[in-house]
Amino acid sequence: MNTRAVRAVVRKDLRIALRNKGVVLPIIIVPLIMMIVMPAVMIFLPFYLEPMDAGEELRQEMGAFFANMPAELSVLFAGLNDQQAWLMLSSMFMFAPFFLIIPLMVSSVIGADSFAGEKERKTLEALLYTPITTAELFIGKVLAAFLPAITVSWVCFVLYSVVVNIGGVMVLGRIFFPNLAWLVLILWVVPAAAALGIGFIVLVSAKAKSFQDAYQISGLVVIPIILLLFGQMGGVLYFSTPTVALIGLVIWVLDVVLLTIAVRTFGRGEIIARL
Repeated sequence: MNTRAVRAVVRKDLRIALRNKGVVLPIIIVPLIMMIVMPAVMIFLPFYLEPMDAGEELRQEMGAFFANMPAELSVLFAGLNDQQAWLMLSSMFMFAPFFLIIPLMVSSVIGADSFAGEKERKTLEALLYTPITTAELFIGKVLAAFLPAITVSWVCFVLYSVVVNIGGVMVLGRIFFPNLAWLVLILWVVPAAAALGIGFIVLVSAKAKSFQDAYQISGLVVIPIILLLFGQMGGVLYFSTPTVALIGLVIWVLDVVLLTIAVRTFGRGEIIARL
């Protein structure tokens, strides 16, 4: 494999994507709001409300969540007052599914511009006739979407950890984040989610006529993540280490299936026929 050709495709796609405000703004503004602004508000808002006396009020409001919680997780809330329990609940559980949305969103945005955007700009046909193999072209385009998705997600994780641990020092008197489940989420599940977004967008781009069409349709892939969030808040699912590892495994299996189909869809002849 010609790695120089692959790197050239990656650089070209990233350079074009970073010039497109429709690509850059979502991958900056949305993660900033979801992983920094919202957590900061959720964590520090109790400081500006009426003082809370005990953890029972929060436990009653989140009855379903606490009722079926595994013993190894319920230990996190033992002996905590409302402020401390809210910090644990919001930082350790509520925002975990959002870290699956970020890589999906970033890979979908850049992938839509890379695959469907080439059609819209009328540059795909010329690219297909360049002296580069189909495999090298496909890998280059996948990496152009995958690497920024991972980078944005991990930067968000670092910033999120800073915000959460500031709250931890103020409320608990210690740094407590991240735990093992979060490390598995970031290192195992986030790359899988990024690959899932790419596999889906490749299939969507095969029929989409423009970047906007591909990006809007690719938004459907976020629906299962939203269901995970509701399942967790309803006490049906908990983001424990085994659960997170299993979710990652399921997503990786889906990735293999989607990317296998995507490779076949990305054949030169099939793409040229659709131009």
